[in-house]
Amino acid sequence: MPKKITIEPVTRVEGHGKVTIQIDDAGQVRETRLHIVEFRGFERFVQGRPYWEAPVLVQRLCGICPVSHHLAAAKALDVIVGAGTGMGLTAVGEKMRRLMHYGQIFQSHVLHFFHLSSPDFLFGIDADPAIRNIIGVAMHHKDLAVQGVMMRKYGQEVIKYTAGKKIHGTGAIPGGINKNLSIEERDILLHGADPLNADKMVEWSVGALAFFKAYHKNNKTLVDTFAEFPSNHLSIVRADGAMDLYNGVLRAVDTEGTRILDDVDCQDYDKYIEEEVRNWSYMKFPYLKHLGKEKGWYRVGPLARLNTCDFIPTPLAQMEFEEFKAYTHGKPNNMTLHYHWARLIETLHAAEEIRNLLKDPDLQNEDLVVKGKKSHRGVGVIEAPRGTLFHHYEINDNDQITMANLIVSTTNNNQPMNVAVNYTAKSFMNGQKEITEGMMNAVEVAIRAYDPCLSCATHALGQMPLEMTLVNENNEIIDCKTK
Repeated sequence: MPKKITIEPVTRVEGHGKVTIQIDDAGQVRETRLHIVEFRGFERFVQGRPYWEAPVLVQRLCGICPVSHHLAAAKALDVIVGAGTGMGLTAVGEKMRRLMHYGQIFQSHVLHFFHLSSPDFLFGIDADPAIRNIIGVAMHHKDLAVQGVMMRKYGQEVIKYTAGKKIHGTGAIPGGINKNLSIEERDILLHGADPLNADKMVEWSVGALAFFKAYHKNNKTLVDTFAEFPSNHLSIVRADGAMDLYNGVLRAVDTEGTRILDDVDCQDYDKYIEEEVRNWSYMKFPYLKHLGKEKGWYRVGPLARLNTCDFIPTPLAQMEFEEFKAYTHGKPNNMTLHYHWARLIETLHAAEEIRNLLKDPDLQNEDLVVKGKKSHRGVGVIEAPRGTLFHHYEINDNDQITMANLIVSTTNNNQPMNVAVNYTAKSFMNGQKEITEGMMNAVEVAIRAYDPCLSCATHALGQMPLEMTLVNENNEIIDCKTK
């Protein structure tokens, strides 16, 4: 009988999950699984509700990335009310949504890097967990901690002025928005007192990238080889191949960069993507139909987006993108810890986009909503901080939702996270007879790179109730460590 190690819960992520690791009598890892142990029923909750309620209802999936669900639902309902897809809105409608979305990207990426991932870089994967957290960062790297807090605050201010409030706003409605940006609000965000202004956010984003690249230079072997494995990559891109986190067509490439999904209409996503159910997790496993379950799984999120797009349409982020692509000689980057590098490039891109949008006079226009011929089906796809997010709704003649299908970003990354856990467990645990806290955290580092949102639960800090137990073939405990 194999030995079994359980890591529960996985820490410094959204929600609740656990990892099980099976080890044979020779001390070799035989099987690993990332289990999602919560059930979310939003696809059923919204059935029977008036369609216009969806953008407000579904964002309750998460307290960290509600804007992503809010906008994906609104984009789906744009189709239903006849406003078209993406570019069919008025100028102020589309640009206000984009500003809201880039505020969300900015604050979420900052939260993940500074609060959740930087402790592993600053103190080491096997450092004392009493220090390896955001409190430790605040104590030993005060300037970095303050910078992270203020950058996230700025992103939340952007959301407040576009969505109506920082969490669970109501700014996007079917066919447009319910408010524009006043001159006073624009000036607060664009020219506010240091450090809460657009120029400072761009400057600090450049600095965050410099911090990571310096760490990478000094720890190249760890960053490049940690859970590195080949995979497909999927995201939306603009029609000309540019990175576009709000609207675009679906593109996927394989590990060599060959297109395996060539800029298809997001309304047809279900022609290309299937979801598999497995009996040991509440989270499904998506894959590209034409490649099948074994070969069709893919990664999404910052790493995938930089692997699928041709360029980034803001100058500073484009310079960083060129350096990023040159590192792998133009081929897709399959290094898991490079998710953080890609995430910070997107943070800079978001800061540049926010600054550009704030200078656009269209944000003060008053033509907020458009409508046309109603449809009974609509799909909204957006690049959430964690990756490609699908919202699909169908309604009846009474304007009630009859079907909802949501494929959230972390669901798309389910198989890659399981593969990353397997690679990491084998690297750190094969042949080991004693469990160490560093081994446990290494597995979590692999998961955290994807910034998973397992549910709408909040992040926890410091000492966590995580227990890993090693048992023999007679189910007798031979080692146990509590984290």
